[in-house]
Amino acid sequence: MTRDVTRGDEEPSRRDWSGAHAALAEARDRGALGPDGLEELAVAALLAGHEAESHDARDRAHRAWLDAGAPDRAARCAALLGLDLLLTGESARASGWFQRGRRLVDGGPECAAHGYLLVPDAIEALARADAVGAHDLYCQVVEIAERCGDRDLLALGLLGQGETAVHQGDTRRGLALLDEAMVSVTTGEVSEPMAGLLYCAVLEVCMAVLDLRRGSEWTDAFTRWCDESGAVPYRGQCLVHRSQLLQAHGRWVDALSEAARAEAWLAELDDPGVGLALYQQGEVHRLRGEFDAADAAYRRAAELGYEPSPGLALLRLNQGRIADAAATVRRMLDEADGIPTRVAVLTAVAEIALAGDDLDTAVAARDDLVELTSGSDAPYLSAVADHVDGAVRLAVGDLAGALLALRRAERAWQDLGMPHDRARTQALVARACAVAGDHEAAARVATTARRVFERLGAVVDLAALDRDPLDGEAPATTRASAGASSLLSDRECEVLRLVAEGRTNREIGDELVISEHTVARHLQNIFTKTGTGSRTAATAYAYEHGLV
Repeated sequence: MTRDVTRGDEEPSRRDWSGAHAALAEARDRGALGPDGLEELAVAALLAGHEAESHDARDRAHRAWLDAGAPDRAARCAALLGLDLLLTGESARASGWFQRGRRLVDGGPECAAHGYLLVPDAIEALARADAVGAHDLYCQVVEIAERCGDRDLLALGLLGQGETAVHQGDTRRGLALLDEAMVSVTTGEVSEPMAGLLYCAVLEVCMAVLDLRRGSEWTDAFTRWCDESGAVPYRGQCLVHRSQLLQAHGRWVDALSEAARAEAWLAELDDPGVGLALYQQGEVHRLRGEFDAADAAYRRAAELGYEPSPGLALLRLNQGRIADAAATVRRMLDEADGIPTRVAVLTAVAEIALAGDDLDTAVAARDDLVELTSGSDAPYLSAVADHVDGAVRLAVGDLAGALLALRRAERAWQDLGMPHDRARTQALVARACAVAGDHEAAARVATTARRVFERLGAVVDLAALDRDPLDGEAPATTRASAGASSLLSDRECEVLRLVAEGRTNREIGDELVISEHTVARHLQNIFTKTGTGSRTAATAYAYEHGLV
């Protein structure tokens, strides 16, 4: 073996996948790689982000194993290449490789390839809603893996058993099997490509059943694995789910960045998941009060065939278009299926109905949501149901019941590490305390919520908090700023509008042809006159008083 080939073989153990890819590709070009080396090149290319080259290397390895008289290894390559192609949407090419693999091992002694070639049949069975048939196939996969000692195949079989159990309604058992499959990642028992496949599939299931705590735990573990392995960590739809988790944990800037990366990746692959990536961008923009950007993202998602609501309906609510928002979510109630979608729609229905004083609709949505989530072990679902239940009880005058439900939701959000949801619940707790006459507690809880909203840049929630009187009178900031536009000079109003758009001092200076120092001075005057102390609070003030 030449020195260059040795370098390529050793690189994967040091987790330098780019270096391994370069060395192995050079050796391939010189004809110095055997079938094992070509398989290593396929792995290194994939983990360095060169998917097409990985497929080519797997194809070459397949032919090299045939030339070496090893049909079982050639069939395994065919099966792995077929699975890669199937996962990227090239079903016809995948089918061809699966058929080739089967022809090579049919009638021969049992080998790992037999197990890999059962996986596409199981995937097809699950797509036909035949979860029982898919489960039986995955059980065979596990048995073959154990007899052949193939750890990748074993993890793949456990993953499939977990997915089919969830489809059959046995969520607890299914998630336990997925956990077992993921343990093989964190212990280094499976190959790097299989680790990535397992994580993406497990995260997909976690998000489908809204088990955000489990999804977050495995995301943290997988991120640590990525740091150690040097592999390309997240791709495509995994990036969207990662963005959703980052949003839930209050990392909104990072969430927006991940959603944009997902859009770019999925658009390059012409993957329909790009619509979900755009919708997720709209969600973060809406929470940050960036209504034009949110509207644009939702509309682009809709153009690609992705339903832009309930996010778009909530945007219309934020814009004061309650009737439009209500009409949209009423229509969605008849169309929503699957737990995540239905939970999101029912939550939006209740929020919009409460804003429009439609208590009958709010109560009905609350009841449906409680019934839908009652059998779940996912803390997130319980927290959502308790938040909505508390909001509805507060609206109908059940103060004691409201506080009990809201306190449960608040504790759950804290345990889940979801600061924005916790602050929104605290805003309702503050209102309930005020109604109960405990104004000191109301002010204390509202202040806590306000700090979180300001830190996150939750402009819409800040404005709502200012609108909500906690002592029977208009909030102090609102009273002090009556006639807001008359408090500020024309130039200060211009500066505030640009601040509300998210512009930096330099960008504002360029727009208004003034220095950054002058912008800073205007901004300090705005803070003083409006009683705000940050750009986020000033932006909320601008929205509240119609200055943008």
